[in-house]
Amino acid sequence: MMLAYCDYISHLIREALVKDPDWQLSHIGKVQWDLDQDGAFNSTTKSLIVEDNYGKKYKITVEEA
Repeated sequence: MMLAYCDYISHLIREALVKDPDWQLSHIGKVQWDLDQDGAFNSTTKSLIVEDNYGKKYKITVEEA
């Protein structure tokens, strides 16, 4: 089984955004896992939602290529 680093990469992205000294974002969400309706694991894909100071939202997704 190959190891996937989606958790690690998404964590690094979130931490970098939180520590950004120029702070252009009003909200940085938590990393979300790809789960089905019952909470079972679907894939290693991770995503997070960020919002800029003007209210526009962005979805950042990390997935295996």
